[in-house]
Amino acid sequence: MNPKPRQVLVFQHIDVEHPGIFRDFLAEDGITWRPVELDAGEPIPDLREFDALWVMGGPMDVWQEDAHPWLVAEKCAIREAVIDLHLPYLGFCLGHQLLGAALGGKVGLAAEREVGIMPVELTAAGRASGFLAGMPQAFDVLQWHSAEVSVPPPGAAVLASSPRCAVQAMSCGGHAFSMQFHLEITRTTVADWNAVPEYCEALLATLGAGGADRLEAEARARARTFNDLARRLYTNWKAHAWK
Repeated sequence: MNPKPRQVLVFQHIDVEHPGIFRDFLAEDGITWRPVELDAGEPIPDLREFDALWVMGGPMDVWQEDAHPWLVAEKCAIREAVIDLHLPYLGFCLGHQLLGAALGGKVGLAAEREVGIMPVELTAAGRASGFLAGMPQAFDVLQWHSAEVSVPPPGAAVLASSPRCAVQAMSCGGHAFSMQFHLEITRTTVADWNAVPEYCEALLATLGAGGADRLEAEARARARTFNDLARRLYTNWKAHAWK
């Protein structure tokens, strides 16, 4: 009898922030994924029906519960998934910050926005972590955020950092990994995200007039490198979190 295919639950906060190139990796492995568009009012299903939880980015902030009341339930679900059910977890940008907030860390506005293609560097813990095995000591990523994890949750390991953001990646136990940066990007990511008013404002304030075109061109030129790094990260996560 063939085993039941694994299924990943994906929390999305805006339709243009999806797993990107990671969708291809999941398909190659025969792993299905179910998106739940929380900003559109879709309910959170029973977490026990899934084999992992991925949480994507979004233009809202983790503390904006009055404007986005579903954030309360989402943080509770993340806590249940990671702490109670021990589900493998992968968080991207807002999903990184939500993991931090849900598990008792602190998230706030960054002193400086990071928007553009910028370097991150592995910490000593990152160099020793299975989540980042085979990754370069330093590598460029797409950044597009104004908030950050300022204090990681109790027991979390900080795996990567940058001059402007100390917590660029972290792990919580052996089954939860999250990153502030983006490697999931596709050829349309920059254009898609720049159409979001909050992202457009951040990009314009940081990169100035014409910044979107320059960023899109640079991201496309580096697409192969980003995709290779994304595949390595995915392979590591799958082997480490599902071991």
